[in-house]
Amino acid sequence: MSETENNVSPRIALVAITKHGAKQVAQLAAKIPQADVIVSEKFAELLSGVPNKVNVYSGALRAQMAPLFDDYDQIVFFISLGAVVRLIASHLKSKDEDPGILVVDDAAQFVIPVLSGHVGGANAYAEQVARLLGATAVVTTASDVGKTIPVDILGRELGWQVEAPKINITRVSAHVVNEEPIAFVQEAGSKNWWTRPTPLPKNIHLFDSFADVELEKFKAVLWVTNKEIDNNLWQTLHEQLVIYRPPAGQN
Repeated sequence: MSETENNVSPRIALVAITKHGAKQVAQLAAKIPQADVIVSEKFAELLSGVPNKVNVYSGALRAQMAPLFDDYDQIVFFISLGAVVRLIASHLKSKDEDPGILVVDDAAQFVIPVLSGHVGGANAYAEQVARLLGATAVVTTASDVGKTIPVDILGRELGWQVEAPKINITRVSAHVVNEEPIAFVQEAGSKNWWTRPTPLPKNIHLFDSFADVELEKFKAVLWVTNKEIDNNLWQTLHEQLVIYRPPAGQN
């Protein structure tokens, strides 16, 4: 979401419709006082002591979904996964617009990012929520499971902007997670872009200059640069090139 990308605090909603869910929300809400709580009126009294803003609804939760999607960047449901899928299905637009959707099981043992894991930030927020609850984050995104480069959001915390057609991001992401040879060229920007605790995967090959890359040896090129990219090069590297633009003067 744009709020997260611009380093503005994300708007968080914690949603419960059951007694157990409301109790779990109360536990979490106290640790995230800036989050709003959405709870069925039947169990609203269980949230009376939290420091958060509490929105009590009556009737079906389905009627609350449109404003939830409009008003929040991360929505944490203490509801079954199947029910959440049915609730959100008709409101989905795209990964560039949808909020992060997370599900916490009734015993607060697992936190599952369901939607917008990368661009929407649900994966990262699931890890935060899991730490607060003493739970396990169940992240299924291939690049996270494989401990490799998340092509669509690489360098976002450093202010990098991705420049590539969506089809390029899709194709290159597939090459990365399938462990095919990838040229990573960095001519600008901070060198602190690899933030995982594991080593850089062996299929990622580092270069200081694009001129040093023998293109025929690589399935894709990730290029951090401030240079203008010629249209002919985009055509030559058909669906194989992703550009990252770091902020001016970043080292």
